[in-house]
Amino acid sequence: MKRLRLYSGLLLAALCVKLSVFAQQQIDIQTSHTSLVFTVAPDHKLYQSYLGKKLSNTTTGAANSTQFESYAPGGGSYLFEPAIRMVHTDGNPSLDLRVANVQTTHPDKNNTVTCIVLKDSVYPVTVQLFISAYEKEDVIQSWTVISHQEKKPVRLTHFASSMLHFQATNYWLTHFHGDWAEEMHEEENKLTSGIKIIDSKLGSRAHMYQTPAFLLSLNDKATETEGELVAGTLAWSGNFQFLFEMDEKNQLHVLSGMNPYASDYELEANKTFTTPAFIFTYSNQGKGQASRNLHSWARNYGVLNGKGSRYTLLNNWEATQFDFNEQKLSGLFKEASLLGTDLFLLDDGWFANKYPRNDDHAGLGDWQENKQKLPSGLGYLVKEAAANGVKFGIWLEPEMLNPKSELYEKHPDWVLKLPNRQEHYYRNQLVLDIINPAVQQFVYNIVDEILSKNQGIAYIKWDCNRMMTNTYSPFLRDKQSHVYIEYVRSLYAILEKLRVKYPTLPMMLCSGGGGRTDYGALKYFTEFWPSDNTDPFERVFIQWGFSYFFPANTIACHVTSWGRQSLKYRTDVAMMGRLGYDIDVARMSEKDLQFSQQAVKNYKQLSNTIWQGNQYRLINPNQEERAAVMYVEEDKKKAVLFSYTLHPRYGTNWTPVKLQGLDAAKLYTVKETNLYPGTHSELAENNKQFTGEYLMNIGLNVSSSNQLTSAVVEIIVE
Repeated sequence: MKRLRLYSGLLLAALCVKLSVFAQQQIDIQTSHTSLVFTVAPDHKLYQSYLGKKLSNTTTGAANSTQFESYAPGGGSYLFEPAIRMVHTDGNPSLDLRVANVQTTHPDKNNTVTCIVLKDSVYPVTVQLFISAYEKEDVIQSWTVISHQEKKPVRLTHFASSMLHFQATNYWLTHFHGDWAEEMHEEENKLTSGIKIIDSKLGSRAHMYQTPAFLLSLNDKATETEGELVAGTLAWSGNFQFLFEMDEKNQLHVLSGMNPYASDYELEANKTFTTPAFIFTYSNQGKGQASRNLHSWARNYGVLNGKGSRYTLLNNWEATQFDFNEQKLSGLFKEASLLGTDLFLLDDGWFANKYPRNDDHAGLGDWQENKQKLPSGLGYLVKEAAANGVKFGIWLEPEMLNPKSELYEKHPDWVLKLPNRQEHYYRNQLVLDIINPAVQQFVYNIVDEILSKNQGIAYIKWDCNRMMTNTYSPFLRDKQSHVYIEYVRSLYAILEKLRVKYPTLPMMLCSGGGGRTDYGALKYFTEFWPSDNTDPFERVFIQWGFSYFFPANTIACHVTSWGRQSLKYRTDVAMMGRLGYDIDVARMSEKDLQFSQQAVKNYKQLSNTIWQGNQYRLINPNQEERAAVMYVEEDKKKAVLFSYTLHPRYGTNWTPVKLQGLDAAKLYTVKETNLYPGTHSELAENNKQFTGEYLMNIGLNVSSSNQLTSAVVEIIVE
């Protein structure tokens, strides 16, 4: 204790000398249109002073809208949910954090990273708050790095990535929930006194019920074009928690980060605990602008090859499911080429021999080609696909195994499962304990060996079809509260290693649909699969919901046989994102095939506008029985508009759809495309010219009175 008191006295003295520099200092974090201001108070504590519309240098000194610690610790005088709570080796469950240093770096001209170093006034504990501001995109990332130099491990029970404080008259929270095949149900509620929590405890398929993203409107409900709000999402593929606490003075405190549920963490001396980044943007011009900010950031920084192209593909699942052989697949290669797609994706069922993968009861974990189905191996399929002018991709689910597998027979200790309890199966499978370095290496080797032995594989669909239940890691033994955190870190370690060797290989992030949809994983993936539900009516809503946070080039949308809508409707809905097909081309009629071939050509001509353009959500399907969304290129010379009619009542008279994002002075030609053979455009304005001013103030009569119909319209400066 004497040594601790001596250290504490020396540390406090050193802090007092250094902190005198920071007393009453303001720390201004700025982007093009946003200011986040912190104040170092006379007691050397850090307070959030302002978050909102960008302030000039002459007014930031007056910012003082909140008086709460920016990263409030538990155990002391703070009366609400803490951002961090630590139990020291002597049992003291408190922290007293004071500013010790502020450092600023510039990774590039557009990005400024501010590190605010906080130190405990008594204990040798350091908390680094990182705030990364992206000037052009108006996006801010926040995360923390926690460390200490105590003799024994300390216990972390709370570890938020971000703590934000707000003062407004009202708060409206938009969040998204669902289940398999019913993802992204949008719900907006007024927050009231107390705590509202959005979280996940599912571990691996963590986003199955709740999506790790939200919109928070301040004062009044924000619309697409008006209102003040914050849009946020967490870069983490595991258990997450967003906590909204309104106090007795109508002030709101928002915590974002990993879910502390069952995750007390023993942190050893001189080790660091890094939280995932909370990514957010502020807008006073409605939800649309917030989305465009996030889209722009994602394409530039958040997604693998975000500025690059994407493959159109044909998946075999609907045509064959598990029942295929080399001859069938060779025929499908020809169909992919005939359709005009870039790539053929071989889905589940191609592997395992002792327990062949003929259904979902067996084979997971045994990643050798099934000799009966594929006697010539994957390499033969790669060459056959290339001979037909298409690339070849493969489905994998490397984190999982079936109990009916050779892998399970050899390594029953490689599985997350409780001792002395009956195994619990979901989709007849279990989760591998990738926290174990031997299992990590095994999973890495699965992917590496497939790619290295079969050079030319151009795409991977990485699936994860179950959550964690009866969770226990044989490897961690007495540190079971680390499982949920270390599992995700281990997954990222595998992906990081793969990306070193295969830096540009396109990969789809899949988890039975929307079970993994976050920027923690998307730095390793080019796109994600939003839902197994491909009914186009349902997909209008699902894709709309994901578009609040993710750009179109990350959202994989396939034309399938789900639903009874026309092939045109199914295709038009899928063109809203990254287009693909999972359909039996051989069963198409001559006209359907002709339409689809032309649709693929049309999409390739429109794709850059869709992938890289600014998105404007014009008509909300949650508010009307129609939807409209458009994409506008940066120079405003080209745009594409998608219009979907849902189930309008008889006699509905639609108002024109007013466009957004165009140049008011430019003259645009309006042309409907993607028409079915033998039909003509019913758009009154088709093949006519209008100024951007007209299109944005008067609009187009693009909505049909016929249910489940659609239109794709090009808007071009010629």
